[in-house]
Amino acid sequence: MTSTTGTVCPHCGWPDGAEPYQVVSRHGTAAGSTVWTRCACGSLQVRSVDARGMRVVSRSRPSATPAGRAANSPCR
Repeated sequence: MTSTTGTVCPHCGWPDGAEPYQVVSRHGTAAGSTVWTRCACGSLQVRSVDARGMRVVSRSRPSATPAGRAANSPCR
């Protein structure tokens, strides 16, 4: 799925233009950088950052377990 700044996560509504919920990794590229992030719903996102700004270029489905919560946690 491709999206641009100003849109929201289709799974939970977290704004794409907001600070990422969690930065997983950051890699420099010839044009700028690629940032792998995790949304509040657990969806893994690939963000491209260059002179034109930031845009989400790929996004997964949410994880079965919300980010930051152990799989065997009693709080679900």
